[in-house]
Amino acid sequence: MDAIIKVLQSAAAKQDNNRRPTQEEAEAAVRTLLLWAGDNPDREGLLDTPQRVANTYKELFSGYAQDPADVLGRTFEEVAGYEDMILIQDIPFFSHCEHHMVPIIGKAHVAYLPDGEKVVGLSKIARVVDMFAHRLQTQESMTAQIANAIQESLRPRGVAVMIEAEHMCMAMRGIRKAGSTTTTTTFTGSFKTEINEQVRFMTLVRGR
Repeated sequence: MDAIIKVLQSAAAKQDNNRRPTQEEAEAAVRTLLLWAGDNPDREGLLDTPQRVANTYKELFSGYAQDPADVLGRTFEEVAGYEDMILIQDIPFFSHCEHHMVPIIGKAHVAYLPDGEKVVGLSKIARVVDMFAHRLQTQESMTAQIANAIQESLRPRGVAVMIEAEHMCMAMRGIRKAGSTTTTTTFTGSFKTEINEQVRFMTLVRGR
């Protein structure tokens, strides 16, 4: 009987972990953090802070409610057989480190080689970057997620993604080395198998 109870309790706990907290519960959690930090959430300047923080987090992490396939689903087929590289550079983004929940500030460079039959609106690529940035992230994961989403939705001949970013978890805390930049890349298809395409991508990005 004790074993059965433990299993049921474990299942209930797992189900509870999957339940999205209410706005009120999120605000209560912020109040707890304010108290833990040593401040008084009932003082005038902090009275509305729990609500503001909860609403801000809803915006900052809105990427969880979005699907890249929906963004990339509409393509244009009147491209006159265009098959050369399409590169969107210097896409700014703000994300948050999944280890410390402090900002990652950077820019993404995204290129793809269309199949000659369809392309996607340029703003859609920036939206995909924004979507993954609005989630808790590591830079490595975000780089791969952007590339894989474009590859799976558009089926181009290849995708190249480079991200350059500064991590506030290094600048604001810990080692406190402000100004250091991390660079990550992901290549798929022809960008992965043909070194000349990689070189061309890197040359265009670095030569700007």
